[in-house]
Amino acid sequence: MNQPPPPSANPDGLRQHLSALRDAVFQLHKTLIDSERISYEQTMGTIPSPGFFLQLLTNDPWFAWLHPLSQLVITMDETLDAKEPLTRPGLDALLNQTRSLLNPSETGEGFARHYYDALQRDPDVLFAHATAARLAKPPRPASRE
Repeated sequence: MNQPPPPSANPDGLRQHLSALRDAVFQLHKTLIDSERISYEQTMGTIPSPGFFLQLLTNDPWFAWLHPLSQLVITMDETLDAKEPLTRPGLDALLNQTRSLLNPSETGEGFARHYYDALQRDPDVLFAHATAARLAKPPRPASRE
């Protein structure tokens, strides 16, 4: 996977970085959903249809912990779709929000605890996390040579 160039004050560079981060967070979200589905079916039995699964994703407490990540993807999409140019402070705020959310905790609760458990049980989640976490790091300023 190609890493975007370091963003500068150039709105196109900022958008490229956010777009790459959004794609990585979306892939992490999908991987977590797949992992949770397997866990759910091992515990509760087979999910009978895609429609029923969608209902579970949106309404069942088993999957509720994923909602903050869903909301983050929506926020990134809205930012990328906005007519006004992306600013460095705007990108930095989304990077901070992503780093804050993708902070697993063995002793925490809510998203952080469930996220920790998913990282422990599923190597696919770990790989998707690594990509998203790398892109969420504050970018280095462009070098001035």
